[in-house]
Amino acid sequence: MLKILRSGDNDSAVLALSGRIEESNLPSLQSVLDAEVADLTLDLQEVRLVCRGALRFFATCEAKGIRLKNCPAYIREWLASERDISYEQ
Repeated sequence: MLKILRSGDNDSAVLALSGRIEESNLPSLQSVLDAEVADLTLDLQEVRLVCRGALRFFATCEAKGIRLKNCPAYIREWLASERDISYEQ
């Protein structure tokens, strides 16, 4: 189950994500991001498991300038390998 906790003000927001992020969570997570007008950071410290779709989602977030904070090493490595594959194609 995915939980989202927002902190920050009108200029910047941190969305702390916790739990498992599955494909079914991505539309609601995107809705939360779309509702934000602030400079965004996703805090992934409490994320335990992600699906491949969530990895693509995080890669898109980074490409849009959303920071990933406290990103677990396995997610960071997976993102790097996904970028490498994209560059090769």
